[in-house]
Order: sequence, then C-alpha cells, then structure tokens
Amino acid sequence: QVQLVESGGGLVQPGGSLRLSCAASGSILSIYSMGWYRQAPGQQRELVADITKGAMINYADSVRGRFTISRDNAKNTIHLQMNSLKPEDTAVYYCNTKTQWGISTAWGQGTQVTVSS
Repeated sequence: QVQLVESGGGLVQPGGSLRLSCAASGSILSIYSMGWYRQAPGQQRELVADITKGAMINYADSVRGRFTISRDNAKNTIHLQMNSLKPEDTAVYYCNTKTQWGISTAWGQGTQVTVSS
C-alpha cells in the first residue's frame, strides 16, 4: 500500500501564493504518476496537475500558467507551487498516486486552501 502525507495549504489573499507538498511511502515502486486533485463544496473532484516518473506534466486549463508541479523522485515527493491564487481556487486539495495503467493507489487526507480577502 501507498501512504501519502500532505503539507501546506491555508488561507491566502487573492493574488497570493501557497505551496503544497506530498510525500509518499510504502509501496512506492507501484507509483507511476503523482498529482493533485481538488474539490470545492458542491463540486466534483477535479484534476489540478499531475506528473509522471519521466516528468510528463498535465495541468488543468484553469491553473496552467499559475501553478507549477514538480517531483523529487529520490524523496518520492511532489510539490505544487500555486501563484496568482484566485477565490475560485478555494477547495480541499488531495494528493493522489496512480499506477502506469492509471489506477489510483492512494489518496491523501486533503488539505484546505482558502483564497479570500
């Protein structure tokens, strides 16, 4: 099994920045991609960004150009640098891992990001 520990998040004003981190442990050899999803109240969970072992990156259109995902394979950790935050970025952010076949292997506990003045 894969275990995920998230850190970061919090309250920030519009235009501000936050950095999320997620560290994986356990059955890490099964991990092909790691990423971040988010879920706002009353909304479905949606992909924010993910990154493969080979550093192939995918961003949601709504965050492209503002968010940057990076991966440290040696530490089995990913980071999400979020800049120019908007109120609509407010959500619970979840770390996720997938196998090479796209099967989810773990979800983090979620971390709240609130963008408000």
